This record gives sequence, structure tokens and C-alpha cells, in this order.
Amino acid sequence: MASNAKLLLEILFSLALAAAPMRAAADADLSTAQRAYEASDYNKAVQILQDAAGKNPRDAEIHLLLAKSQFELRHYDAAANSVEKAIALAPDNSVYHEWLGRSLGEKASHASWLSALALAKKAQQEFETSIKLDSHNFSAYQALIEYDCAAPGIAGGGEEKAQPKIAELAAMDAGEGHYAAGNCRRQKKDYAAADAEFDKALLTATSPNLIYDIGDYAAKRGHPDRLMAVADAGQKRAPRDVREKFYRAAALILKKEKPEEADRLLRGYLKTAPVRTSYPHPAAVHEWLGKLAETKNDRDAARREYETSLQLDPKNKSVQDALKRLGKS
Repeated sequence: MASNAKLLLEILFSLALAAAPMRAAADADLSTAQRAYEASDYNKAVQILQDAAGKNPRDAEIHLLLAKSQFELRHYDAAANSVEKAIALAPDNSVYHEWLGRSLGEKASHASWLSALALAKKAQQEFETSIKLDSHNFSAYQALIEYDCAAPGIAGGGEEKAQPKIAELAAMDAGEGHYAAGNCRRQKKDYAAADAEFDKALLTATSPNLIYDIGDYAAKRGHPDRLMAVADAGQKRAPRDVREKFYRAAALILKKEKPEEADRLLRGYLKTAPVRTSYPHPAAVHEWLGKLAETKNDRDAARREYETSLQLDPKNKSVQDALKRLGKS
């Protein structure tokens, strides 16, 4: 019996020794892919991670980062497939279910009506699973509340479903609760109520993504004071987050103040910001540079910036309208 136990221990030790180099290689691949992801080189990240997943098919974190990289490339079907593999390995991971919900939601937005309905309901279910697994996964909570506020009853949505969740979220975190309430009012185009909730959220919210989403809302609504409040709150909560530059510049442009500083902030943002879903796109930066040039009556510079913006985002109607307004050079 003793010899059998010793033999078993030797086998287990040998297996551990053999697995160590594989684990080290997987960690190295994951680190390299993470650096590519942070640098917005999503194609490189996907290439590394697909190879790593082939060698380490049971590494859920490799599948997750692969899904996130594919998501940024707008390959939503591939992203959903990758994160489903992560869930198969770790079904109780809240973050994995959240990312499946996000991938399915984006996939739904590009599908035919009937397919979109089924995908949207599945996304809603994934967000619900995510918060059941971790009630403090606030980003999943926000996604579910937004779905319930925006989706019609036929798709399983409804504001009456969202309100209890907003109350639950507010009880855990006041800033998250105010943001969720404001976002729900935004979906209903009740902008006065949304403004009031977002202003409260800016006083207490700690998530940079929430703060800067309020910035997107303020930019679309043309609210320079709220944009400045967004920039101040973002700088306070996350001093190294470069999004502060974008929203502060937008505020200055709307106020028609400090044009040189606005230009410097926008160009600094262009040089340092990742190209990522949660960050203002370079197309938006060039659009604001066009607006800045217009405030200085430099029509040729404005036209160049708008044309660059339209090349990056050909469907931007506001830029199309700006170019029509400026006419030919």
C-alpha cells in the first residue's frame, strides 16, 4: 500500500512538472495578447489568442480576452462563440455571462427582426444570470436595466421590470442608482428627468465608464456645463484616463472659450487614447476639431476635419450635414 501511494505521488509530481511549462507559456501568450489589446491592435491579439486557445483549450481567460478582442473588431458572432467556450469551462463566472450578453446584444442589433428578437431575449437572460451570480457586478446590472427600459414588452422589456432593479442598485451604490435612473429616463426621452439624475450621478459615481457615458449624452445635447462637470468628475475619479481631455475640449468648444487649449486637448487625446468601444472614436475627435475650426471661421480647416471624420465613420449624418453646410472649397 505504501509503495502504491508513493508511486501515485511520483506520478502526480511528474504531471505537475510537465504542466508547469505549459502554464507558463499560456501566461506569456495571455500577457502578450493583453498588451496588443491595450494598444488597440485587436487583429494581433486575436491571432495570438486563437493560437493560444488551440494549445490551451481549457483556459477560460484566453477565451474571454479573445471574445473581447473580437468584440472590438465588431465580429460579434465570433465573440459570442469564444465567450461561450469560457462559460463552458467556468459556468459560475458572472463576467463571462455579462460578455456573452453584450456580444449577443450587438449581434441582435445587426440581425433581421425575427433573429434580433431571439438574440435580444437571450442577451437579457445572460445579464440576469450575471447578476444572480454576482449582485455587485454593476456593469451587468446597468446593461440589464438599459435593456428593460429600452426594449418593448414583446422582447421581454418594460420599465416596470427596470424600476425594482434600479432600486436594488441604488441601495448598493447611490451613484450607480442615479445613473441607471437617468439612463432609463434617457431611453424614454424624458430629458429633464435624465439631466437631474445624471447630475446627481456625477457627484457620487466612481465608474469612469458611467461618468464618460454621461459625457456622450451631454455632448449630444449640447450641454457645455455638464460636459465640464463630466471632465472634472472623470479627472477626480481616474486621473490617468485620457477621456477627460476629449470631454473638456468639447465643453470649451461649445463655450467658445480657449480654442488653443481645446485643440491641444483633442490632439493629445488622438495620440494617446485607445480605439475602443467605451472611448470616443477618432471620427468624433475630428468632428469636434471641425467644429472648433468653424468657431474660428476657418472653413477650409473645418472641411478637412469633417472629411477625415467621414472617412472614419461614413454614416455620421451630423458630419454629412456639416459638409453640406460648408459647401465646396
